[in-house]
Amino acid sequence: MLTYYLELALRAMRSHRGLTALMLLSIAMGVAACMTTLTVFHVMSGDPIPDKSGRLFNVQLDAETKRDWKPGDEPVLQLTRFDAESLLREKRGVHQVVMTGAFLAIDPAGSGDAAQPPFFTGARFTSADFFAMFETPFKFGNGWTAADDGAEARVTVISSELNDKLFGGADSRGKMLRLRDKDFTIVGVLKPWRPAPHFFDLTLGAYAKPADAYIPLSTSLGLRFGGAGNMSCWGDTNGQDPRALNTPCAWLQYWVQLDTPQQLADYRTYLTQYSNQQREAGRFERPANPKLSSVMDWLNQRKVVPSDIRLQVWLAFGFLVVCLTNTVGLLLAKCLRRSGEIGVRRALGAPRRQIFLQFLVEAGTLGLVGGLLGLALTWVGLWVVRQNPSDYAQLAQLDWEMLATTLGVSLAASVMAGLLPAWRACQITPAIQLKTQ
Repeated sequence: MLTYYLELALRAMRSHRGLTALMLLSIAMGVAACMTTLTVFHVMSGDPIPDKSGRLFNVQLDAETKRDWKPGDEPVLQLTRFDAESLLREKRGVHQVVMTGAFLAIDPAGSGDAAQPPFFTGARFTSADFFAMFETPFKFGNGWTAADDGAEARVTVISSELNDKLFGGADSRGKMLRLRDKDFTIVGVLKPWRPAPHFFDLTLGAYAKPADAYIPLSTSLGLRFGGAGNMSCWGDTNGQDPRALNTPCAWLQYWVQLDTPQQLADYRTYLTQYSNQQREAGRFERPANPKLSSVMDWLNQRKVVPSDIRLQVWLAFGFLVVCLTNTVGLLLAKCLRRSGEIGVRRALGAPRRQIFLQFLVEAGTLGLVGGLLGLALTWVGLWVVRQNPSDYAQLAQLDWEMLATTLGVSLAASVMAGLLPAWRACQITPAIQLKTQ
């Protein structure tokens, strides 16, 4: 019976080509507008590390002075070097990472390629647990060890993109990478990896590309490589380097992995005790106010998804509703034009249920065809988005999940639009229609 209804639907679409074209265009435009904005929202608001996001926590300590302080104030977003190194030594979590971003000059001549000129690229100064904690996928080799951190080893892990650029994609382990005027030994090469949002360091941009070169933070400090990103200072630095050990400047991100609720509770207690100890020592002035934020809580707290993107999603759904309303009107008009056909079928014994299903199948067929057309328009819309210079623009890709959602939205929308016309069709009285014929 379904095959018969599909045949009737295709025949009706061919016999009323003008109305069919208008309905297909209406559905396609509504679906395309809706799915383009929804895909962008999906990219910007997704969980960047879904299997661990509930076990990774950003650490904040209230280390600022008491000036202008009032209860309930948010702690400073990053940690001072003194606090970050103290927590790292204690190793109270399953994994713990301290890090900052940077931009470094790479000299290809140090990698044996004198033909390429030096260039700047993003770098990350971090500790050894970074790769295990954030599940970075390796193409060759692996990360460095905690012993390398302590020895200020000149080792590096590079991105797949940088490896392709300097070494043609070959296994570059053991080769040298010259950063500024210092040579580093490559110990690992990552596979293509771009978590979105860039949750572990929002100071460089919520949708920034990951670094191309990773080196131990201790090594970068020893070589005075500096850094990039936000820095918050208070008190008197006495002319010291703001990245020195005892300067009152917060510039390091600190993340910890805690796998159980008990570990989380114990770590929160530990941070409170640490804050109280630092207050007794005269370093902290404010009452203990440590904060642990899971990945998604951290992204929500920092308002990573702009409010205008959410508004655009609602407007797109509103546009889809308008398109569906137009489709309902066109389907009703088409139903009225086929009153004679429906009357004959009812007179020959077709029950109302079959008439209702026939028109519902016809609406679903329109939805599938309109969805395919809408899918093409969605690809065009996303291509336009990718021409935007924003950091997130290149991430606007239609994955399998959003592809299925597009077709599902189209089918569901068309079936919903077809309910009223289908009900109206099955209410037609055959005697009146036969009499008018």
